[in-house]
Amino acid sequence: MDRTESLLTAPTGGPSATGSAPTPVPESAPTTAEPPGRDPRWARPALVGLLVATGLLYLWGLGASGWGNAFYSAAAQAGSESWQAFFYGSSDAANSITVDKTPASLWLMALSIRVFGLSSWSILVPQALLGVASVAVLHATVRRWYGPTAGLLAGAVLALTPVATLMYRFNNPDALLVFLLLAAAYATVRAVETASTRWLALAGVLVGLGFLTKMLQAFLVIPVFAAVYLLAAPTGLGRRIRQLLLAGLAVLVSAGWWVAVVELVPASARPYIGGSQHNSILELTLGYNGLGRITGDEVGSVGGGGRPGGGGGGPFSGRTGLLRMFDTEVGGQISWLLPAALILLVAGVWLAGRAARTDRRRAGLLLWGGWLLVTGLIFSFMSGIFHAYYTVALAPAVGALVGIGVTQLWRARTAPTRPAAGHPPATTPAGRVPARNRWRGYAATLVLAGVLAVTAWWSWRLLGRSPDWQPWLRPAVLATGLTAAVILALLDLPVVKGFGSARAPHGDANSSVSSGRAGRWWTRGVVTGVAALGMAAGVAGPAAYAVQTAATPHTGSIPSAGPDVVGGFGPGGRGGFPGGRMPGGGEFPGGAFPGFPGGGNGRFPGFPGGQNGAFPGFPDGGQAPGTPGGQDGGTGQDGGTGQDGGTGPNGGTGQDGGRGQRGGGMGGLLDAREPSAEMTALLKADAEDYTWVAATIGSNNASGYQLATGEPVMPIGGFNGSDPSPTLAEFQRYVADGRIHWFLGGGGFRANGGSSASTEIAAWVAENFTATTVDGVTVYDLSSGKQG
Repeated sequence: MDRTESLLTAPTGGPSATGSAPTPVPESAPTTAEPPGRDPRWARPALVGLLVATGLLYLWGLGASGWGNAFYSAAAQAGSESWQAFFYGSSDAANSITVDKTPASLWLMALSIRVFGLSSWSILVPQALLGVASVAVLHATVRRWYGPTAGLLAGAVLALTPVATLMYRFNNPDALLVFLLLAAAYATVRAVETASTRWLALAGVLVGLGFLTKMLQAFLVIPVFAAVYLLAAPTGLGRRIRQLLLAGLAVLVSAGWWVAVVELVPASARPYIGGSQHNSILELTLGYNGLGRITGDEVGSVGGGGRPGGGGGGPFSGRTGLLRMFDTEVGGQISWLLPAALILLVAGVWLAGRAARTDRRRAGLLLWGGWLLVTGLIFSFMSGIFHAYYTVALAPAVGALVGIGVTQLWRARTAPTRPAAGHPPATTPAGRVPARNRWRGYAATLVLAGVLAVTAWWSWRLLGRSPDWQPWLRPAVLATGLTAAVILALLDLPVVKGFGSARAPHGDANSSVSSGRAGRWWTRGVVTGVAALGMAAGVAGPAAYAVQTAATPHTGSIPSAGPDVVGGFGPGGRGGFPGGRMPGGGEFPGGAFPGFPGGGNGRFPGFPGGQNGAFPGFPDGGQAPGTPGGQDGGTGQDGGTGQDGGTGPNGGTGQDGGRGQRGGGMGGLLDAREPSAEMTALLKADAEDYTWVAATIGSNNASGYQLATGEPVMPIGGFNGSDPSPTLAEFQRYVADGRIHWFLGGGGFRANGGSSASTEIAAWVAENFTATTVDGVTVYDLSSGKQG
């Protein structure tokens, strides 16, 4: 046992200096930490059950989601074919351009594909296993200072948070990011216990690896971890500062080595850095994926521009403000227990009182509370691209605060205030707890009852946003939660608790003891049962959402947990631009793009029903990237791609704005579809004679073709079609050298600045090559442009 642990546990009995008997410490007295290795028998089986249940939730029917986010799946496939693509995170095995993130999450998927082959399971199972591991690490971190009950509650809340269920069944970088940050939190906790330099340096390395997963978002926890260590580590101030500087160096090295390599390698010897306008990883880090996310100034993006109280970026930014985490788009993802976590944070700090500097109970609350507040506030006020699924980064903190707060308040209900060393116990000569301390315990009960009531009410509100989905659940949660809160408050009244322990008449001591024990047993059993019922009501809403999320396939770039929400996205990533608002602030003439909910029946100009062939956000009213050859600015005949001017049936991206059922005009900005067998055969013919079997605008558009054929497809302009990769001159040289076989229409947006290279390439192709249509997709055979 280290020296800090001896200060943080209840004093043990032992002879005093005068030889008198030791002062007994009541069995129910709380301690500020529960040392590991003293768990009850049920603790380990309960943990195993939690992890097995989490694994079932995250793995069941996982293959139904197909490629998940095809943008990352295609890059993982490329990394499984080329070690250069693996290292840089290239979108294609021919290394034309990288994804717009650092590549650590791709490394995990690419290795899985190399071992198990390319399939949805080899891509998605690693994410699910990261989810189970995250629950285990959160449990271990919370249990270490607060006991097994708190750890199990924390892990269960994380597992059942809808957005966590979503992201641990999906292949975005967030699953690995959250796991690494949780591991860093565990290392920080171990460092605080013994002022360990090694554990603190490990925390720095893990945060650095988080940077290699999702760039600067990983750094949001650094000030919190550093402040907690600086406050609570049991060593001198000078040593704490030196240790933190060393941990900062560990972050710099573990995050910076890859950045340094990319910056030092000549641009001609590596792929273009996707998401940047000048082929620079530093620009991507500090701009598009850095300060641009805060300010909204993201050159080349199709989002940003969020404004206080109003949406400026639709699903790419939306409303900013203090209540953003509770709004229609975000609330059902993360906020079910967010009010409870905030209340319990305040209550926990109150219970810690004027504790010593090294008090672990307070240190843990500050760690998780700081994580929640710093990350949550930045998410709430960032004006750049923001997606609701980002909030999975809040789920561990919410789970930890709920687990810690509930168990601390539960112990405080019945525990007398522990006296300081050398002071008499906090009981009367008759062995009873003084009235002042009983009422202090009842205050803890009132907080617990209040948390139950608030959680039930907020679940009722959130469930009301999906009024047609499981309508019975909403009143059941509200009635059960409020009833449990009221009964808990009444049964824990000091006068009620003391009823059974009153002395029997005529001094009958045996009768008094017997009735007192029976009364306490009865009250304790009922209170425990009521509290358990209230907790079940509190998690019923998010658990139902989590199960619904696991039962629903999710694809595309903007997945969403839970059922359809009035005014928000539906499941499976079928998002629209609310109110018909185009990312970046512009509106579609006449309302929404066909097939997207929330707007009118207007169409893009240049599509049937549009005007003059113009496309919003393009210079001089030009064509959208990837739409050469169409009349009036469209793609193919009648200016549309597929039937009725849309991409797929009914003018949307598939039926009703979801994924299509045919090849159609193929993907677009946010999703990729599986091409038809005819298209796949066309692309695979003579594939060995070309570096890229095809080129098309936008990474998602290219990813569907690449995953279907297993051959490199060049994503012109990167994710948004707005990166200058390749330039027109470079593309012309590739064609002249016979390196690209086909050019495929469809895909791509451009707004908020960025390069016009994709538009220039599309126009050049339309002017110099003959268009044909294969299964509704406009294709151009570029082999006729080969020279020599």
